[in-house]
Amino acid sequence: MRLREASSGSHQVSLPPNPAHPASTALALQEPLADAFSGIRWRVLISAPLDGASNMALDEALMLRATRVDEAVLRVYGWSRPTLSLGRNQVARHMYDVEGASERGIDFVRRPTGGRAVLHHHEVTYSVTAPVSLAGSLRESYGAINRLLIHGLRLLGVDASEADPRGATPKPGILPCFVLPSKGEIVARGRKLVGSAQVREDGALLQHGSVLVDDDQLLASTLLVTPAAAPPSAATLHELLGRVPSFDEVAAALSSALPDAERLEPDSLLERDARRASARYRDPEWTWRR
Repeated sequence: MRLREASSGSHQVSLPPNPAHPASTALALQEPLADAFSGIRWRVLISAPLDGASNMALDEALMLRATRVDEAVLRVYGWSRPTLSLGRNQVARHMYDVEGASERGIDFVRRPTGGRAVLHHHEVTYSVTAPVSLAGSLRESYGAINRLLIHGLRLLGVDASEADPRGATPKPGILPCFVLPSKGEIVARGRKLVGSAQVREDGALLQHGSVLVDDDQLLASTLLVTPAAAPPSAATLHELLGRVPSFDEVAAALSSALPDAERLEPDSLLERDARRASARYRDPEWTWRR
């Protein structure tokens, strides 16, 4: 299936109150940010679907913005084409059937963050960018962002929680990101629902990740030159809700976890930075550098 192409820029999503949650919810949602991002001003950007290089470039541009502006930005977005994103340091060169993937309408892009491969198709992607000086330690900010997402998912009606698996954290490898949850990642019914990674550079952080709507991550394994065994099934919003929520519905729920946040309108500086960054993410030397 090929997803439609869409222009860049912000995508307006209405944020209606959820009648299942009382007015006091806004106060309760301050708790996940108590140990990080204390007192920081939040902005929300809901983006129209973009191709892989443009999505990664905009996330990088937002991280660069965080070096200039003392604000955190929650971005929620989709992808205009099915795209397999590779972790920054993932060994991938000669591992994937690139020609076969192209025939199936699937692109590749390498993320600025670490971790394993993620297929962006039946999912919703988020990113958070902020100045490191206002975000706490990596562990504190990672946990706070994940708890923020959990609040948003609960507003959607999903009983999500943080994973606390026994044993060592899975090492980066060729298997898809959603094979096993690591400590602190978001799970539902014991299976991974959200995969995330964070990078810090020049005093700013970028954390982004995927919320699965349907589980098509098995497709990532079939793109390998030597196909791997089928991974365990992940949790999905479709399964947990008994229906397929729209992008707008998921974006509204995640945004509602920040009731005081203002919308971010992309300015010329952000757009310029995104254009400059996109060249790297379109360069095969970057995509297949390892």
